[in-house]
Amino acid sequence: MGSERQDRMKALGARLRGLRAEAGLTGAALARRAGVGQPTVSKVETGRMVPSVDVLGRLTRALGVDESITREVRDLLIAVETAPGAVEAASGEEPAGSTLDEAVRSARLVRSFQCVVLPAMLQSAEYARHVFDSAPNARPEAVGRAVAARVERQSLLYEPGRESVFLLTEGVLRTWPGSPALMLAQLDRLLAVESLSTVRLGVIPWRRAVPVMPRHGFTLCDQGPVVVETFRGERVVDDSAEVAAYEETFTRFEGAAVFGAEVRELLLQVMADFRDLDASATR
Repeated sequence: MGSERQDRMKALGARLRGLRAEAGLTGAALARRAGVGQPTVSKVETGRMVPSVDVLGRLTRALGVDESITREVRDLLIAVETAPGAVEAASGEEPAGSTLDEAVRSARLVRSFQCVVLPAMLQSAEYARHVFDSAPNARPEAVGRAVAARVERQSLLYEPGRESVFLLTEGVLRTWPGSPALMLAQLDRLLAVESLSTVRLGVIPWRRAVPVMPRHGFTLCDQGPVVVETFRGERVVDDSAEVAAYEETFTRFEGAAVFGAEVRELLLQVMADFRDLDASATR
C-alpha cells in the first residue's frame, strides 16, 4: 500500500477517533449506535480499514455531528480513495465482496436478489473461495482471509431480531463452480438455511417468466443504500430515487418466486441432477 494512502487512512481514522472522544463514547458504544461491528470501528480509527460510504454514514450519524463535519469526513474518505496506489490496494488486499459483507453485518433487514451467483450469506466456504478467486488480481492470502470473514459473518443469519430475504433465479442453482460434489454440499446448506425462522428463501423457477430482465445482483440493507455487484467489485447506490427503483424491482421479483415447500422440492430436484452429474464424472 502506498505511504500516501496510508497517511490519508490514518488521518481519517484519527479524525473519527477524535469525534468519538468528543462525544464521550467508547468504541463499543459507537459500534452499537452505528449498527456495525466493534472491530470495524477499531480498524477504521487505526487506519487499517477503509470504510464504505454506508459505514461512514452510519458512524457520523451515530456521532451526531453536523453537516459541515459530515462533509469534512466524507472529503477525507474521498482523499483516501483517490490516493496514489488506491486501485492497486483495493484489488490486492481486499477482494471483491468486502463492501457487501460489511453492509450486511450492519443491517437488521437484508434483501438480496441474485441471478448468477449465490448470495454471500448463503455461500459455503468452498463456493466462496471460487467467488473470491475469480476476482481480478486475487491473491491467495487475501482470498483466504476473505473466505474466513464471509463464513464468520454468516452467523448473523441465526441472530434474533434480524431478517434476511434471498431471491434467486433457478439459474443460480444450476451455475456451478468447482465440481458437482461442491454444489451438492452447497445445496444441502440451502435446505438447512431455508428452515430458519429468520430467513425467507425464494426461487424464480425456469418455468416462470421473470417480471423484469435481471441485469445483475443487488442487495438492499435496511432502508438505506443498495450494494450492486459487478465483475470488478461493488458499487454503493445511495440516491433515493435509484434506491426506490431497486426496492420496486425486488418486490416484483418476490412476486414471481416460490417459497416454502415448493422451494424445498426444487432444491431436491436440482440436487438429484447434480448427483447424476457426479456419478457420470466418476465412471
